[in-house]
Amino acid sequence: MTRYAGRRAVVVGQDTGIGLAIAKRLVEGGARVLLTARTAADGAHARTELGSAAHVVESPDGSFGAGPEDMGGPEGPDLLFADAVATARPLLPLLRDGGAVVLTAPAPSPAAVRELAAELAPRGIRVNAVAPGCIEAAPAVASPLPPLGRLGSAEEVARAALFLATDATFTTGAQLPVDGGLGPA
Repeated sequence: MTRYAGRRAVVVGQDTGIGLAIAKRLVEGGARVLLTARTAADGAHARTELGSAAHVVESPDGSFGAGPEDMGGPEGPDLLFADAVATARPLLPLLRDGGAVVLTAPAPSPAAVRELAAELAPRGIRVNAVAPGCIEAAPAVASPLPPLGRLGSAEEVARAALFLATDATFTTGAQLPVDGGLGPA
């Protein structure tokens, strides 16, 4: 499949669960991917899962401090998936105009998403967020199941994040709940 062929993506702040699921789908679709891993063990696991199509960089704090050449050329990435605005912000100068940022934190601030979207709109960069809840990869919580009656998967969150990054071309400043109908806490 070549759905994401020619795309360059950075997945930062999440090397397991949702971030790894996003990276896997991108690689399967032909994208060049750079993923940060917090530990050497997580990095080794990610390399095994992703193969040679992705570049995995160990970063204990989940940040990424390299330049666009790490994405295989001077043009930099056009897709950025990050766990928070603070994680994404240092990479924004490297992001290509017309690209997309998707925040993948459990509860990103809607105001922060809209503010970053307004800031990057002049560059044609869209900023959106997925707000996962009750996901299998998340730590166990003592709460009832969502209305759908099951926990969600990292793969389901990844599909929503990729929709916002590549298909929702007239959407910016939005937050998409991926929570099985649980709604706001």
